[in-house]
Amino acid sequence: MAEPEESSPASVPSPEVPVREAVRRYAAMQPGLVVPTQRLVELVTGLLDEAGINYLSVDGRTKTVASFAAKAARLAAAEPEDVDPLTEITDQVGVRVITYVHGDVAAVAQLLDDELRVVDDRDLGVETARQGRFGYSSRHLLVEVPDPAPDGFQDLAGMRASIQVRTVLQHAWAEFEHDIRYKGTVPEEHAPDLDRRFTLAAGLLELADQEFSAIRARLQEAANVLPAETEQDPNDPRISGQELAAFLAAQYADAGWSHTDHYGWIAGLVLELGITSLDELGALLTSVDPEAVIRRMGYRYPAGAVRRLDDALLAIFGEQYVGLTGNAHRVPLLRARLEKLVDHPEEPAAP
Repeated sequence: MAEPEESSPASVPSPEVPVREAVRRYAAMQPGLVVPTQRLVELVTGLLDEAGINYLSVDGRTKTVASFAAKAARLAAAEPEDVDPLTEITDQVGVRVITYVHGDVAAVAQLLDDELRVVDDRDLGVETARQGRFGYSSRHLLVEVPDPAPDGFQDLAGMRASIQVRTVLQHAWAEFEHDIRYKGTVPEEHAPDLDRRFTLAAGLLELADQEFSAIRARLQEAANVLPAETEQDPNDPRISGQELAAFLAAQYADAGWSHTDHYGWIAGLVLELGITSLDELGALLTSVDPEAVIRRMGYRYPAGAVRRLDDALLAIFGEQYVGLTGNAHRVPLLRARLEKLVDHPEEPAAP
């Protein structure tokens, strides 16, 4: 029997082979990820709303085949041995949460850790700061939807996704920096100066984030919260969102801001209950002890003012509140919260 020939270089598997195969497989599966991506955005938005955490936006994207292919090629170049892009590229489904201030980033991350399974958690802002630099800042979490999944989202059980959480200022810096750097528009001779300018901008934005946090804290102390909104129709019998925001800031001085749209939304629920003035609402709320509600609900995050009012109305009206037309989309959630109040009958309000 002849001795086997030594393998020639052409017979050694190239990293390009698994990359091409991974791209082919991802191209076949990518269209099927679009709807789950949208559903994950709905899940995350619902979790934030239920927890009463303020945020600017929640959006998602399914990684394009071209983006997957480029990332797979970079992985293969860095790790030519045993590269598996389908496993190692974990942001095939991505969600981004934009908050107003830095403190809410931590609250969102904690919420996701409580409600989903966090596989990996990297605070890139902290990592950058430890290197003594200013630059990209964002919280990156790799999450898995548990089984059983949150109510109404069992179709997502076992799904993994990347979730970025950052402030609006961090987002602005990251988007601009990415647009400039990764589109090949920086001439080589200008790169050092632009690096310095990007670093300077990052430092200024970090300072601005701190100032925005201080501004919000000062406004909350002064009970002067007036979210911007369109002018209300004079024939609309609801308490206006702006009036309700100012009232709730005084009523729940220790509560955080709520999402701007939520003030108008809960004003509609208040109207369904037949309440058309702040005087009526204020008199009604004297019948419930807010500290007792806090103890029973066991808030794990700084609940916004709208969530605090939501729970107070639930404590007062019970099933009548659950049955309001404006609550039709969240009946199971409200019933779960009502059980906490029913198990501990409401105490009289403090004198």
